[in-house]
Amino acid sequence: MKTLGHWLTSPWRRSALAAVVGALPVLAFPAPSLWWFAYVALVPWILLARTAPTGRRAAYDGWWGGFGFMLAMHHWLLPNLHVFTFVVAALLGALWAPWGWLVCRMLGKDPSRGRVLAALVVLPSGWLAVELVRSWQGLGGPWGVLGASQWQVEAALRLASVGGMWLTGFLVVALNVAVAVLVALRRSRVPAVAGLTATAAVTCAAWVWSPRPDTDDRVRIAVVQPGVVSGPGNRFALEERLTRELVGQDVGLVVWGESSVGFDLGERPDLARRLAALSRETGAEILVNVDARRSDRPGIHKSSVLVGPDGPTGDRYDKMRLVPFGEYVPARSLLGWATSVGEAAGEDRRRGSRQVVMDVGEGLRIGPMVCFESAFPDMSRHLAEDGADVLLAQSSTSTFQQSWAPAQHASLAALRAAETGRPMVHATLTGVSAVYGPGGERIGPRLGTDARAAQVYEVPLAHGTTPYVRFGDWLPYTALLVLAAWGVTEVLRLGRNARGSRVPPARTAHGSPARPGR
Repeated sequence: MKTLGHWLTSPWRRSALAAVVGALPVLAFPAPSLWWFAYVALVPWILLARTAPTGRRAAYDGWWGGFGFMLAMHHWLLPNLHVFTFVVAALLGALWAPWGWLVCRMLGKDPSRGRVLAALVVLPSGWLAVELVRSWQGLGGPWGVLGASQWQVEAALRLASVGGMWLTGFLVVALNVAVAVLVALRRSRVPAVAGLTATAAVTCAAWVWSPRPDTDDRVRIAVVQPGVVSGPGNRFALEERLTRELVGQDVGLVVWGESSVGFDLGERPDLARRLAALSRETGAEILVNVDARRSDRPGIHKSSVLVGPDGPTGDRYDKMRLVPFGEYVPARSLLGWATSVGEAAGEDRRRGSRQVVMDVGEGLRIGPMVCFESAFPDMSRHLAEDGADVLLAQSSTSTFQQSWAPAQHASLAALRAAETGRPMVHATLTGVSAVYGPGGERIGPRLGTDARAAQVYEVPLAHGTTPYVRFGDWLPYTALLVLAAWGVTEVLRLGRNARGSRVPPARTAHGSPARPGR
């Protein structure tokens, strides 16, 4: 019977296995939501990379594992992008090639205890460096960052208030490294146990000492979710009818989802008047999202527009970070062919230039975001810094209605709330809509993809500043410093070894090399 080691001598078999084990962490995210699996999901990938015969092969293990991870994380794009989904996964997967090499370098063969102890810091730092690079909006943004898999774990949300999703992800990777060491390097159990103990200590410290949001008031916010409706006119009419159900319910704000209005309100004053009438009837201002070609400037914009009893108030936020291929094609002159093989954007949307905090009356200030902007922790952090009392995300994942995307998108709001200490409303056209309190806890019912409703939520307001809002992305940049320090020590060590190998052996008076004991 062939052993696994012999079976892995085939490069293609090894690459296929790397892709499979690289995809495993996706099970920790919604919809499977096996959050606990994240603590061991990287172990098979780490064990594979550490056994690579060469550093180059370990880099391939990292690349193929990254390909599997990205493909599994974005598999719901296949019906729309088709073969281009594989191209994107392969390009992004290459970011994990250095991490695969690093695993082999730190844990390959028979590492010393000191090297294993260093690996518990260096390897999580390397993972965070990969996530930091791929979080750049031009590469698709931070969708599927490992720390985001812990959105429903209270202890992880406390960690997020200190170091964002980065701190949660760092500790999850450290746990995986420690478990891999316990499995494969039994003589290094002491450093592995030390790593597990340190992870537990950091979590307990965050739980005890990180400041908790100080809630002192509540506001009633309504989310209008019309469900799947054909045509912008029919959608508007249904949203209008659902909003009228809120009359007499004493709401302070009504939120419609992304692309809830398919016409520019400047060109359709009749729609603006109907929205103003709804605002008067409900006694609340209405935040809609206009997805249309603007009458006052060129191009198509996606804009959050606040409408009051007298019509649009003038408060408007134009979406800044667009969905690659869905709302624009990166380097269209080179990649424009994606429109011929899938449903990529035929025309690029126009970007906004700044974030906006809107005043909706009675001292309530809201910070709107549109669609996958809720995946970017810096955007919600800046809104909290600018004085937003409530964070809002207007979204629509109707194209991927039966996939894992709606649930995963909604889960991000819990992290953004915990990071900033501000409640967050995730309002969608077709589900999943959800509201989270300032600690990341869920408020009220979750509206699934089969729901059509106008739902009112009692949203607690909070004051104070979390460490993450105050200090920002301190951890990923600390991780880069760790990697730089490790690189310097490796260069110095290799230099010492090279000098030592050039020293000639001592010779006796007869000209023969000295031997031990002579």
